[in-house]
Amino acid sequence: MRRLLATMRCDITLQARHGFYYATAFVLIVCVALISRIPSLNLSWLLPALVLGNLLMNTFYFIGGLILLEKSEGALEAQVVTPLRTWEYMASKVCTLTLLGLVENLVIVFLFVGLNFNLPLLAASIVLTSALYCLAGIVVVVRYDSINEYLMPSVIYTSLLSAPPLLPYLIQWDTWLLYPHPLQATMLLAQAAFRPVADWKIVYGILYPLLWISLMGALSGRAFRRFITAGAGMK
Repeated sequence: MRRLLATMRCDITLQARHGFYYATAFVLIVCVALISRIPSLNLSWLLPALVLGNLLMNTFYFIGGLILLEKSEGALEAQVVTPLRTWEYMASKVCTLTLLGLVENLVIVFLFVGLNFNLPLLAASIVLTSALYCLAGIVVVVRYDSINEYLMPSVIYTSLLSAPPLLPYLIQWDTWLLYPHPLQATMLLAQAAFRPVADWKIVYGILYPLLWISLMGALSGRAFRRFITAGAGMK
């Protein structure tokens, strides 16, 4: 646990040094400015989609940027001589970026609707979505060595992650075909934070993403060991 906490402190310092928090603040300001200029907007309908879509940047892409940065600087190779384990390395990044996404999006929601939402449900949706995005980001990025190689394929992966729950929601199309997608569950959980939904949807919105997080955790660990630690000697 002490290794994990120390690694999280280092990750927070690294993220601050490379301007991740400034980028997050900029996105927050832009989102608030744009939404505030749209008249007669149904915020209770828009905010679930806005939150889940906004999380892509400071989870999937930020974790990709961090890993590519550390690969280019040789930081991963330097960790060979430390007792840091692969799961601790990944967990640190998932936790710190999830915290960043949670703070940013709760601020956005608070600025528009105050406390007129269910905080635990929205926080749960943000945390579960962020963890899924981060783990998926690890699975993708470890295969690449530069940002130029990574960017184009990442668009395909993020489309597969975000489009199935977001686009049908925006056109108000609800079908059971969407429910196997893990982010459909977190979308329903976000909706429950702003309006009543059936109890079974809340249970589904919590338990189903946890199943996927377990699966993605195993897949990301395997991908990390295959493409990075096998050559670097990490445990």
